[in-house]
Amino acid sequence: MFAAIGAFLADHGLSPDPANYAFAHDVICNPQGARAIEVRALTSDGVRLSGADVARLGGVTEGGPLADEPGAPTSAPSPAAAPAAGEPGRDDALVTRTIAQIEGFSDTLQSIHSETNHFGRDLAETAEAIRTGGAHAGVERISHLTAAMIERVHRAETRLEQAKSETAELRAALEEARTTAQTDSLTELINRRAFDEHFAALAPDTPVALAICDIDHFKRVNDGFGHAVGDRVLKLVAQLLEREVACTVARYGGEEFALLFERDDEAAVLARIEAARDAITARRLRDRDSDRSIGTINFSAGVAHGFAGDTLTQLMERADRALYAAKQAGRGQTIVAP
Repeated sequence: MFAAIGAFLADHGLSPDPANYAFAHDVICNPQGARAIEVRALTSDGVRLSGADVARLGGVTEGGPLADEPGAPTSAPSPAAAPAAGEPGRDDALVTRTIAQIEGFSDTLQSIHSETNHFGRDLAETAEAIRTGGAHAGVERISHLTAAMIERVHRAETRLEQAKSETAELRAALEEARTTAQTDSLTELINRRAFDEHFAALAPDTPVALAICDIDHFKRVNDGFGHAVGDRVLKLVAQLLEREVACTVARYGGEEFALLFERDDEAAVLARIEAARDAITARRLRDRDSDRSIGTINFSAGVAHGFAGDTLTQLMERADRALYAAKQAGRGQTIVAP
Protein backbone atom coordinates (compact mmCIF):
# COMPACT_ATOMS: atom_id res chain seq x y z
CA MET A 1 0.00 0.00 0.00
CA PHE A 2 2.80 2.39 0.90
CA ALA A 3 4.50 1.75 -2.44
CA ALA A 4 1.23 2.23 -4.33
CA ILE A 5 0.57 5.54 -2.62
CA GLY A 6 4.13 6.70 -3.28
CA ALA A 7 3.80 5.78 -6.94
CA PHE A 8 0.48 7.66 -7.18
CA LEU A 9 2.00 10.83 -5.70
CA ALA A 10 5.07 10.57 -7.93
CA ASP A 11 2.98 10.01 -11.07
CA HIS A 12 1.02 13.18 -10.42
CA GLY A 13 3.88 15.32 -9.11
CA LEU A 14 2.18 15.78 -5.71
CA SER A 15 4.25 16.45 -2.61
CA PRO A 16 4.16 13.70 0.04
CA ASP A 17 2.49 15.86 2.68
CA PRO A 18 -0.18 14.36 5.00
CA ALA A 19 -3.12 15.78 3.05
CA ASN A 20 -1.96 14.43 -0.33
CA TYR A 21 -0.99 11.10 1.26
CA ALA A 22 -4.48 10.75 2.78
CA PHE A 23 -6.05 11.71 -0.55
CA ALA A 24 -4.02 9.05 -2.40
CA HIS A 25 -4.83 6.49 0.32
CA ASP A 26 -8.56 7.09 -0.14
CA VAL A 27 -8.35 6.84 -3.94
CA ILE A 28 -6.38 3.58 -3.84
CA CYS A 29 -8.27 1.91 -0.97
CA ASN A 30 -11.73 2.87 -2.27
CA PRO A 31 -11.49 2.28 -6.02
CA GLN A 32 -15.29 2.45 -6.43
CA GLY A 33 -15.67 5.61 -4.37
CA ALA A 34 -16.75 8.89 -5.96
CA ARG A 35 -13.30 10.39 -5.50
CA ALA A 36 -11.53 7.48 -7.20
CA ILE A 37 -14.02 7.43 -10.08
CA GLU A 38 -13.51 11.16 -10.67
CA VAL A 39 -9.73 10.73 -10.56
CA ARG A 40 -9.89 7.98 -13.18
CA ALA A 41 -12.10 10.16 -15.40
CA LEU A 42 -9.66 13.05 -15.15
CA THR A 43 -6.55 10.94 -15.76
CA SER A 44 -7.84 8.46 -18.35
CA ASP A 45 -5.88 10.17 -21.12
CA GLY A 46 -2.63 10.40 -19.20
CA VAL A 47 -3.42 13.79 -17.62
CA ARG A 48 -1.77 14.44 -14.26
CA LEU A 49 -3.74 15.73 -11.28
CA SER A 50 -2.93 19.27 -10.19
CA GLY A 51 -3.05 20.71 -6.69
CA ALA A 52 -6.25 22.50 -7.70
CA ASP A 53 -7.78 19.15 -8.74
CA VAL A 54 -6.91 17.62 -5.38
CA ALA A 55 -8.48 20.57 -3.54
CA ARG A 56 -11.60 20.43 -5.71
CA LEU A 57 -12.00 16.71 -5.12
CA GLY A 58 -11.89 17.16 -1.38
CA GLY A 59 -8.23 17.15 -0.43
CA VAL A 60 -6.80 20.29 1.18
CA THR A 61 -3.19 20.80 0.15
CA GLU A 62 -0.41 22.49 2.14
CA GLY A 63 -0.73 19.93 4.94
CA GLY A 64 -4.36 20.63 5.88
CA PRO A 65 -7.00 18.00 6.70
CA LEU A 66 -9.18 16.26 4.19
CA ALA A 67 -12.38 18.10 3.43
CA ASP A 68 -14.60 15.26 4.62
CA GLU A 69 -13.06 15.15 8.07
CA PRO A 70 -15.04 16.85 10.86
CA GLY A 71 -14.54 20.58 10.85
CA ALA A 72 -12.53 20.61 7.66
CA PRO A 73 -13.32 23.05 4.85
CA THR A 74 -15.03 21.61 1.79
CA SER A 75 -12.87 23.47 -0.69
CA ALA A 76 -9.77 25.57 -0.91
CA PRO A 77 -10.22 28.98 0.77
CA SER A 78 -11.59 31.61 -1.57
CA PRO A 79 -9.76 34.92 -2.04
CA ALA A 80 -12.43 36.66 0.06
CA ALA A 81 -11.66 34.35 2.99
CA ALA A 82 -7.93 35.08 2.91
CA PRO A 83 -6.47 37.38 5.59
CA ALA A 84 -6.87 41.07 4.83
CA ALA A 85 -3.86 42.81 3.37
CA GLY A 86 -1.43 43.79 6.10
CA GLU A 87 -2.58 41.07 8.53
CA PRO A 88 -0.13 38.40 9.77
CA GLY A 89 0.15 35.57 7.28
CA ARG A 90 -1.04 37.64 4.32
CA ASP A 91 2.33 37.57 2.54
CA ASP A 92 2.75 33.83 3.17
CA ALA A 93 -0.74 33.16 1.83
CA LEU A 94 -0.04 35.15 -1.34
CA VAL A 95 3.25 33.36 -1.89
CA THR A 96 1.48 30.02 -1.47
CA ARG A 97 -1.28 31.04 -3.89
CA THR A 98 1.22 32.30 -6.43
CA ILE A 99 3.23 29.07 -6.32
CA ALA A 100 0.03 27.04 -6.62
CA GLN A 101 -1.05 29.15 -9.60
CA ILE A 102 2.28 28.60 -11.37
CA GLU A 103 2.05 24.87 -10.71
CA GLY A 104 -1.53 24.91 -12.00
CA PHE A 105 -0.44 26.55 -15.26
CA SER A 106 2.33 24.00 -15.64
CA ASP A 107 -0.07 21.12 -15.06
CA THR A 108 -2.60 22.58 -17.50
CA LEU A 109 0.02 22.97 -20.23
CA GLN A 110 1.33 19.48 -19.60
CA SER A 111 -2.17 18.01 -19.79
CA ILE A 112 -2.89 19.82 -23.08
CA HIS A 113 0.46 18.66 -24.45
CA SER A 114 -0.30 15.10 -23.34
CA GLU A 115 -3.73 15.15 -24.94
CA THR A 116 -2.28 16.52 -28.18
CA ASN A 117 0.28 13.71 -28.24
CA HIS A 118 -2.42 11.13 -27.58
CA PHE A 119 -4.56 12.53 -30.36
CA GLY A 120 -1.64 12.38 -32.79
CA ARG A 121 -0.97 8.77 -31.80
CA ASP A 122 -4.64 7.85 -32.20
CA LEU A 123 -4.76 9.51 -35.63
CA ALA A 124 -1.76 7.49 -36.72
CA GLU A 125 -3.36 4.27 -35.49
CA THR A 126 -6.63 5.13 -37.27
CA ALA A 127 -4.80 5.82 -40.51
CA GLU A 128 -3.08 2.45 -40.21
CA ALA A 129 -6.44 0.73 -39.56
CA ILE A 130 -7.93 2.34 -42.67
CA ARG A 131 -4.88 1.35 -44.75
CA THR A 132 -5.01 -2.29 -43.69
CA GLY A 133 -8.76 -2.83 -43.27
CA GLY A 134 -10.32 -0.36 -45.67
CA ALA A 135 -12.33 2.80 -45.14
CA HIS A 136 -15.24 0.94 -43.56
CA ALA A 137 -13.04 -0.39 -40.78
CA GLY A 138 -11.96 3.12 -39.85
CA VAL A 139 -15.37 4.83 -39.71
CA GLU A 140 -16.24 3.71 -36.20
CA ARG A 141 -12.74 4.41 -34.99
CA ILE A 142 -12.79 7.93 -36.47
CA SER A 143 -16.17 8.59 -34.86
CA HIS A 144 -14.87 7.47 -31.48
CA LEU A 145 -11.67 9.45 -31.91
CA THR A 146 -13.56 12.63 -32.84
CA ALA A 147 -15.85 12.35 -29.82
CA ALA A 148 -12.86 11.76 -27.52
CA MET A 149 -11.00 14.74 -28.93
CA ILE A 150 -14.03 17.01 -28.52
CA GLU A 151 -14.20 15.94 -24.88
CA ARG A 152 -10.48 16.59 -24.43
CA VAL A 153 -10.76 20.04 -25.98
CA HIS A 154 -13.72 20.82 -23.73
CA ARG A 155 -11.74 19.80 -20.64
CA ALA A 156 -8.76 21.89 -21.78
CA GLU A 157 -10.98 24.93 -22.35
CA THR A 158 -12.55 24.50 -18.92
CA ARG A 159 -9.15 24.30 -17.29
CA LEU A 160 -7.88 27.35 -19.16
CA GLU A 161 -10.95 29.36 -18.24
CA GLN A 162 -10.55 28.38 -14.60
CA ALA A 163 -6.86 29.32 -14.71
CA LYS A 164 -7.76 32.67 -16.28
CA SER A 165 -10.27 33.41 -13.52
CA GLU A 166 -7.85 32.37 -10.77
CA THR A 167 -5.12 34.51 -12.33
CA ALA A 168 -7.35 37.59 -12.36
CA GLU A 169 -8.22 37.05 -8.69
CA LEU A 170 -4.57 36.53 -7.78
CA ARG A 171 -3.48 39.63 -9.72
CA ALA A 172 -6.05 41.72 -7.82
CA ALA A 173 -4.90 40.28 -4.49
CA LEU A 174 -1.24 40.95 -5.29
CA GLU A 175 -2.00 44.53 -6.35
CA GLU A 176 -3.97 45.08 -3.15
CA ALA A 177 -1.11 43.69 -1.07
CA ARG A 178 1.41 45.84 -2.92
CA THR A 179 -0.66 48.98 -2.36
CA THR A 180 -1.19 48.16 1.31
CA ALA A 181 2.50 47.44 1.83
CA GLN A 182 3.33 50.93 0.53
CA THR A 183 0.57 52.92 2.25
CA ASP A 184 0.36 54.35 5.76
CA SER A 185 -2.93 53.02 7.10
CA LEU A 186 -3.75 56.13 9.18
CA THR A 187 -2.98 59.01 6.83
CA GLU A 188 -3.26 57.07 3.54
CA LEU A 189 -0.02 58.70 2.39
CA ILE A 190 2.73 56.50 1.04
CA ASN A 191 4.94 55.10 3.77
CA ARG A 192 8.68 55.20 4.32
CA ARG A 193 9.28 52.09 2.24
CA ALA A 194 7.45 53.49 -0.80
CA PHE A 195 9.16 56.88 -0.39
CA ASP A 196 12.61 55.24 -0.36
CA GLU A 197 11.72 53.17 -3.46
CA HIS A 198 10.51 56.28 -5.30
CA PHE A 199 13.75 58.10 -4.53
CA ALA A 200 15.84 55.12 -5.65
CA ALA A 201 13.99 55.03 -9.00
CA LEU A 202 14.93 58.62 -9.94
CA ALA A 203 17.63 59.30 -12.50
CA PRO A 204 20.89 60.15 -10.67
CA ASP A 205 21.13 63.62 -12.28
CA THR A 206 17.63 64.68 -11.12
CA PRO A 207 17.81 67.82 -8.94
CA VAL A 208 15.89 67.18 -5.72
CA ALA A 209 14.99 68.87 -2.48
CA LEU A 210 14.22 66.72 0.54
CA ALA A 211 12.21 68.25 3.36
CA ILE A 212 11.45 66.76 6.76
CA CYS A 213 8.43 68.27 8.51
CA ASP A 214 7.73 67.57 12.18
CA ILE A 215 4.55 68.69 13.97
CA ASP A 216 5.42 71.04 16.83
CA HIS A 217 4.38 70.07 20.37
CA PHE A 218 2.52 67.02 19.13
CA LYS A 219 3.03 65.26 22.47
CA ARG A 220 0.90 68.00 24.04
CA VAL A 221 -1.99 67.02 21.77
CA ASN A 222 -1.69 63.30 22.55
CA ASP A 223 -1.28 63.84 26.30
CA GLY A 224 -3.97 66.48 26.60
CA PHE A 225 -6.64 65.10 24.27
CA GLY A 226 -5.79 61.44 23.72
CA HIS A 227 -4.41 59.47 20.80
CA ALA A 228 -7.71 59.46 18.90
CA VAL A 229 -7.55 63.25 18.63
CA GLY A 230 -3.83 63.02 17.82
CA ASP A 231 -4.65 60.66 14.96
CA ARG A 232 -7.18 63.11 13.55
CA VAL A 233 -4.58 65.87 13.68
CA LEU A 234 -2.09 63.68 11.82
CA LYS A 235 -4.65 62.94 9.12
CA LEU A 236 -5.49 66.64 8.72
CA VAL A 237 -1.82 67.66 8.46
CA ALA A 238 -1.23 64.86 5.93
CA GLN A 239 -4.15 66.01 3.77
CA LEU A 240 -3.10 69.65 3.78
CA LEU A 241 0.55 68.87 3.10
CA GLU A 242 -0.35 66.69 0.14
CA ARG A 243 -2.74 69.31 -1.22
CA GLU A 244 -0.44 72.31 -0.87
CA VAL A 245 3.08 71.11 -1.67
CA ALA A 246 2.21 69.16 -4.86
CA CYS A 247 5.12 66.75 -4.52
CA THR A 248 5.80 63.27 -3.14
CA VAL A 249 4.66 63.25 0.50
CA ALA A 250 5.13 60.35 2.91
CA ARG A 251 4.49 59.71 6.54
CA TYR A 252 8.01 58.86 7.60
CA GLY A 253 7.32 57.97 11.20
CA GLY A 254 5.29 59.25 14.16
CA GLU A 255 4.47 62.92 13.57
CA GLU A 256 7.19 63.28 10.93
CA PHE A 257 6.55 63.70 7.20
CA ALA A 258 9.02 63.54 4.31
CA LEU A 259 8.58 65.69 1.19
CA LEU A 260 10.47 65.08 -2.05
CA PHE A 261 10.58 67.90 -4.61
CA GLU A 262 11.96 67.16 -8.07
CA ARG A 263 13.51 69.88 -10.27
CA ASP A 264 12.22 72.75 -8.09
CA ASP A 265 14.43 75.66 -7.11
CA GLU A 266 14.83 76.75 -3.50
CA ALA A 267 12.35 79.61 -3.75
CA ALA A 268 9.60 77.37 -5.12
CA VAL A 269 10.21 74.73 -2.44
CA LEU A 270 10.06 77.26 0.38
CA ALA A 271 6.95 78.91 -1.05
CA ARG A 272 5.06 75.63 -1.19
CA ILE A 273 6.10 74.63 2.32
CA GLU A 274 4.94 78.01 3.59
CA ALA A 275 1.63 77.59 1.75
CA ALA A 276 1.12 74.32 3.58
CA ARG A 277 2.03 75.91 6.91
CA ASP A 278 -0.46 78.74 6.32
CA ALA A 279 -3.22 76.26 5.48
CA ILE A 280 -2.52 74.26 8.65
CA THR A 281 -2.19 77.16 11.07
CA ALA A 282 -5.37 78.74 9.67
CA ARG A 283 -7.43 75.83 10.99
CA ARG A 284 -9.01 76.29 14.40
CA LEU A 285 -9.30 72.79 15.75
CA ARG A 286 -11.53 71.63 18.60
CA ASP A 287 -12.00 68.30 20.32
CA ARG A 288 -15.42 67.12 19.12
CA ASP A 289 -16.14 65.21 22.32
CA SER A 290 -15.29 67.90 24.88
CA ASP A 291 -15.58 70.96 22.59
CA ARG A 292 -12.23 72.13 23.96
CA SER A 293 -9.94 74.09 21.68
CA ILE A 294 -6.90 72.14 20.57
CA GLY A 295 -5.10 75.31 19.61
CA THR A 296 -3.01 76.12 16.60
CA ILE A 297 -1.12 73.29 14.92
CA ASN A 298 2.20 74.14 13.28
CA PHE A 299 5.30 72.33 12.10
CA SER A 300 9.02 72.83 11.76
CA ALA A 301 10.86 71.83 8.63
CA GLY A 302 14.41 71.20 7.44
CA VAL A 303 15.31 71.17 3.74
CA ALA A 304 18.33 69.70 1.94
CA HIS A 305 19.02 70.26 -1.77
CA GLY A 306 21.02 67.86 -3.92
CA PHE A 307 20.67 65.25 -6.62
CA ALA A 308 19.05 61.86 -6.73
CA GLY A 309 22.53 60.45 -7.23
CA ASP A 310 23.32 61.49 -3.66
CA THR A 311 22.47 58.81 -1.13
CA LEU A 312 19.13 59.22 0.59
CA THR A 313 20.86 58.81 3.93
CA GLN A 314 23.10 61.83 3.25
CA LEU A 315 20.17 64.03 2.27
CA MET A 316 18.16 62.85 5.27
CA GLU A 317 21.00 63.66 7.64
CA ARG A 318 21.35 67.18 6.23
CA ALA A 319 17.59 67.79 6.30
CA ASP A 320 17.38 66.41 9.83
CA ARG A 321 20.11 68.77 11.05
CA ALA A 322 18.24 71.68 9.48
CA LEU A 323 15.01 70.51 11.17
CA TYR A 324 16.80 70.41 14.52
CA ALA A 325 18.02 73.96 13.92
CA ALA A 326 14.45 75.06 13.17
CA LYS A 327 13.25 73.51 16.43
CA GLN A 328 16.06 75.19 18.36
CA ALA A 329 15.29 78.54 16.75
CA GLY A 330 11.74 78.55 18.10
CA ARG A 331 9.78 76.09 15.91
CA GLY A 332 7.15 76.98 13.30
CA GLN A 333 9.73 77.74 10.63
CA THR A 334 11.76 76.22 7.80
CA ILE A 335 15.56 76.15 7.61
CA VAL A 336 17.54 75.12 4.54
CA ALA A 337 20.68 73.05 5.08
CA PRO A 338 23.91 74.62 3.78
